Amino acid sequence: MKKLLSKYKKQFLESLENLRGYSDLTIKSYDETLQECALYVQLIEENNTILIDLMPYRIQIAKLNAKTISRKLSSIRTFVSYLNDNKIKCTLKADDTIKVAKTLPKPIPHKHILQALEKSTKEECLIITILYTLGLRISELSSLKLEDISNEWIRVLGKGNKQRDIPLLHETKKSIDEYLSEKQPNKFLFEKSGERLSENSLRYIITKVFKRVALKVTPHQLRHSFATSLLNNNARISDVSELLGHSSMATTQIYTKLGSALKQQNYNKAHPLCMSEDDV
Repeated sequence: MKKLLSKYKKQFLESLENLRGYSDLTIKSYDETLQECALYVQLIEENNTILIDLMPYRIQIAKLNAKTISRKLSSIRTFVSYLNDNKIKCTLKADDTIKVAKTLPKPIPHKHILQALEKSTKEECLIITILYTLGLRISELSSLKLEDISNEWIRVLGKGNKQRDIPLLHETKKSIDEYLSEKQPNKFLFEKSGERLSENSLRYIITKVFKRVALKVTPHQLRHSFATSLLNNNARISDVSELLGHSSMATTQIYTKLGSALKQQNYNKAHPLCMSEDDV
């Protein structure tokens, strides 16, 4: 039975790449979860149906944070759904969901991004500028091709192989042209030894640059900063959702909550009734 599941696991992971367009990092996460899960779950076959008892595995991962547990269980459910779609009857036991607290993204203040840019090389500067002015995911930046860059637009292949066009700022295009005249890549905007620069390499570059200004920053925080800046300057949420490549505006709503939280902080600092006696 385990051999059968192992066989379908390989096909499942291939489908995540070929049909859903998931990044290498996401597929690796699915693979690691399914390998880990296989060590502990109990498999029972009844009435031509495979019952996967998750309880032994749930006990093993119980000490992890709720978000991680939720992600692992979601990966397993997606795999089981794939099995059923491929005529392998399969059900889960001890599959109860857990509540995960919603956390607001943490954008990087504009002044800190400028400080980091001042201490970066031409390539580092362009990587950060593109993430900050276009709101790309790191996987989208890694796979950005030269043929998808025009004078005014960049065409991005996002999650689920969905394409979207994002307007290109004049200064960003100017930085790209200067970079291309110096580096002359073949196919992708960022390359090393003729191959596209990996997501991990790009992450390392971003971490290294912001470390110079004593900050710990992830690529996704730059994407958050892009969205938050637009919404705080009265951009329509539908437009921001489209630029980010969100399949639903509900995903974009979290940024409006962040904007409200920042406004509340500014209000608390500015209004006389919110100040302490020392501040007045």
